[in-house]
Amino acid sequence: MPMGMSEALAGGPVRVLSIAGSDSSGGAGIQADIRTITMLGGYAMTAITAITAQNTLGVTAIEALSPRMVAAQIDACIGDIGVDAVKIGMLGTPAIAAAVAERLDGIGVPVVFDPVMTASSGAMLADAATITGFERLMALATLTTPNVAELAALGGDAALAARGIAFLAKGGDAGGAVVEDRLVVPGQETVAWQAARIVTRHDHGTGCTLASAIATLLGKGLALEDAVGEARQFVRAALAAAPRFGRGRGPLGHQAVR
Repeated sequence: MPMGMSEALAGGPVRVLSIAGSDSSGGAGIQADIRTITMLGGYAMTAITAITAQNTLGVTAIEALSPRMVAAQIDACIGDIGVDAVKIGMLGTPAIAAAVAERLDGIGVPVVFDPVMTASSGAMLADAATITGFERLMALATLTTPNVAELAALGGDAALAARGIAFLAKGGDAGGAVVEDRLVVPGQETVAWQAARIVTRHDHGTGCTLASAIATLLGKGLALEDAVGEARQFVRAALAAAPRFGRGRGPLGHQAVR
């Protein structure tokens, strides 16, 4: 077993590996994950799956890395520093999804999978074959965090529950004055959170932020329900503190959260 798979140094920061795409504008993906993990007292490591050219107005170019390079990054981090939790975001290709699943199978630490299919601007970040490749990752994840459209593409509540997948159904893009998120864990009673919608166009990276926050808090030893509850509050605080950059859907204010 690689050093430190579940043996964080006493008193040291929780080690969180983010496997996701790079957002050149810093609002989502790896960049949002690093800020979130750091603000929550963790040590962020990364395995970049793809490089995107994007800003608050949209995505203009995407280049996926090779599955071999993604796997090498994962091995480099886990094999030396160790890991206490993993967050998975944008994957880019079916081959990368398969490589990530192979590396994480039996890892023995919490894994949070954000099944990213589109950017906030609407740009497609996963084709049908890549979405099909999500199945193994959802099966090994501690929690999968789909938004409304992603949940529908994955078969809906009943289909995920029937396959024994624990998921957080995010309601941020459902519309309405109240946002509801539902935690569905097979064999347990569904837990729901409701809160007034924070009306803002500066919401780029909310899904990435939520998933990496949950992963960090699970790595610290919080129970799943508590980790989700605290992560939601972190996202809401970051939304309220958005620096209002850009002409489109701007980034959150992670650094302002205390």
